[in-house]
Amino acid sequence: MSPVPPAERLPYILNHCRTIAVVGLSPKPHRASFDVARYMQGHGYRIVPVNPNVSEVLGEKAYASLTEAAQHEHIDLVNCFRNSEDIPPIVEEAIAIGAKAVWMQLGIRHPAAAAQAEAAGLLVVQDHCIKVDHKVLQSRGLLQPPAD
Repeated sequence: MSPVPPAERLPYILNHCRTIAVVGLSPKPHRASFDVARYMQGHGYRIVPVNPNVSEVLGEKAYASLTEAAQHEHIDLVNCFRNSEDIPPIVEEAIAIGAKAVWMQLGIRHPAAAAQAEAAGLLVVQDHCIKVDHKVLQSRGLLQPPAD
């Protein structure tokens, strides 16, 4: 993957990564992970739930791990709703399955894991809400509509 300048990273990811594995996606509608995933799904993104405790979320089959999900789905982006200390093995799986990017939600940071992902050629976002950034970039006309 060619390097993407930092200022272009968010729109690049949201324009090129259409299948999102959501690690830690809760089936509970009041949880942030559910709200964010439902929003992204409603804007044309394919959501792949990764949660070993459920069989389905948002009408999509859930998988116990990224590795299992990648055996059935092509995953572009790994969106993390897990604690910061849980990020390193997620990043290792994201690298192993050939994801293009890792997105750590608001409040989630792991500089060492981020550096590992970047060294492997993945784009990395830390401490950002994908829903908020999508809304902002969409309002600025920086996102392409989903392909039919």
